[in-house]
Amino acid sequence: MARGRTVRVARLVVGGVLLVVMLAGCTRADLEDKLRFGWPRGATAEAADMRVLWTWSSVAALTVGVLVWGLIFWAVIVYRRRGDELPKQTKFNLPLEFFYTGVPFIIIAVLFGYTVATQSQVVSLTAKPDTQVNVMAFKWNWEFQYPDKRDPQTNDFVYTIGSSEEIPILVMPEQKKVRFTETSNDVVHSFWVPEFLFKRDVFPTPVNQFELTATRAGSYVGRCAELCGTYHSQMNFEVRVVSDSDYRRYLDELAALGNADPDRQAKALTAIGQPPRATTTYPFETGRLDRAPSERSSTEGG
Repeated sequence: MARGRTVRVARLVVGGVLLVVMLAGCTRADLEDKLRFGWPRGATAEAADMRVLWTWSSVAALTVGVLVWGLIFWAVIVYRRRGDELPKQTKFNLPLEFFYTGVPFIIIAVLFGYTVATQSQVVSLTAKPDTQVNVMAFKWNWEFQYPDKRDPQTNDFVYTIGSSEEIPILVMPEQKKVRFTETSNDVVHSFWVPEFLFKRDVFPTPVNQFELTATRAGSYVGRCAELCGTYHSQMNFEVRVVSDSDYRRYLDELAALGNADPDRQAKALTAIGQPPRATTTYPFETGRLDRAPSERSSTEGG
């Protein structure tokens, strides 16, 4: 028995040493990225800030857990029953009671402080963002306006709008601070891009604003996360993160085509070498409720 226990202890010690050696070769950023504890890899700088908070909150929770488990096992081993004699009984222990009452409050205060600081950083607005996008939600689609560029014919902001035949694509530059201004044309909707790890409700009033900095180029599906009506589940859009130069070219193409061109989104995307249609989702079928239930299930694979 003693030999088996010694072998187990040796294995734990060797495993702990190897873990320390491996982690010692990581920078703090690498360590925070590896110790995600199930947190997804977000595609924005704000998502990375939230991941750091999650990582160190998990580390704090595990530290407290290991301490409590250790005390439990220590008490079980040291104060286990030996014969019929009861251990010494005490009514109270003031130092210990102050300790296990005060320490949890300190832990909660520290975590609360870091949470407030991270939240303030994520939702803060800069004095001069790199660019702006106006988000208009309506039953059951999206319109994206770009205040940095105007249609020379009408002097209105250039914009793209979704329909039952075309998914609206929101184009934003990589590594640039983008301010979003949201408003709804009817009921409450919600702007949600899962890869951004951020969601913000869209009200008719007041207007919501937030800023995001995309860190990875690519295509990301966006959804409405508020139950807004019949086609809520299919009220999707796509975010296309491109280089800043391509983003500026895209706006120039939209302005040159003009808001009157119904196919301007596809043409402008093609001009900067992007797929002209959404690649992460597809338009919804507006006539599906006109069919009988049996017809719907056969065509929709139900």
